[in-house]
Amino acid sequence: MTKTIWTFAILLLTSFLLTVNAPNISKILSQNKSTSPPISETINMGYSNWSGWWLWEIAKSENLFEKNGVEVNLKWFDNYSESITALATGQLDANSQTLNDTIPQADKAIYGEVVVLVNDNSAGNDKIIVSQDINKIEDLKGKKVALEEGVVDDFLLTLALEKHGMSRDDVEIINIETGAAASAFALGKVDAVGAFPPFWLTALEREGSRELISSKDFPGAIPDLLVVTQKLIDENPKAVQGLVNTWFDILDFMKQNPERASQIIARRAGVSLEELKLFSSGVKIFDRADNIQAFKRGNNMKHLNFAAEKISEFLMSKLKVMDKKPDIKNLLEAKFVNS
Repeated sequence: MTKTIWTFAILLLTSFLLTVNAPNISKILSQNKSTSPPISETINMGYSNWSGWWLWEIAKSENLFEKNGVEVNLKWFDNYSESITALATGQLDANSQTLNDTIPQADKAIYGEVVVLVNDNSAGNDKIIVSQDINKIEDLKGKKVALEEGVVDDFLLTLALEKHGMSRDDVEIINIETGAAASAFALGKVDAVGAFPPFWLTALEREGSRELISSKDFPGAIPDLLVVTQKLIDENPKAVQGLVNTWFDILDFMKQNPERASQIIARRAGVSLEELKLFSSGVKIFDRADNIQAFKRGNNMKHLNFAAEKISEFLMSKLKVMDKKPDIKNLLEAKFVNS
């Protein structure tokens, strides 16, 4: 038999075998498919030095992102402000940031910004620390207050001043990064400081210093969030759902493994377990029920729509960093926590 005939015979036999066994081949391929959620394209997500956001380290350590079918490049930012810029300029797909810092970028960000999850509310962790000669809000008149202008502690100070018939114009704002602000206060260069953990520990090293007010006095005023780009929602909503689901898995892990969870968080934060307990007492972590409630429309600061309106007014009238309010309906997306 010639080479040509042999080749033709082999082709016929191969074709016959493939036709006969096609159903079996499909069955075998089907049986070998993974039952785990499909891994999406890598999501670049930022987080930084805040007690509520330290929890994301558990997801990284315990492979909870992968469990929920999302591959995440979790990027730590020593400078929180840099993470805000990174999301706004499209370097990140998601970021951990406050409502105060999300609103000004909502209409400016390259790919848009949308709130999809509340991680926590500050419930004492944001503080105004003062020198020993200041005993009440009114004593701040004419004093130097160091803080990052426009961020949550500035908003907290403004709420406190207005509650006592004063305004930001009654104090001298020294606009510097929070870590530097706490150091400046500790060295006696300013009279008061607005700070979040772990920086207020530094502030309290100053002899005679004390807490004047905290976020505990203004429930719901400082929500800490997971914010994603509108582009990510449009192109990969399953990944967004995976991020949200991962948060609730983190909370489950913490309940089931409290010691392991505390070790992971303390290591990421660079604090002792004793300090971690102190910081944890000043934050209200939001579970699914808390999130559903926060995303519902309401007429007090515990509802995101109301808080967003109040913060927008602060940013427009007090700081003049915005010309108009963002569309709150487009800023808040409840479907992922409601799913």
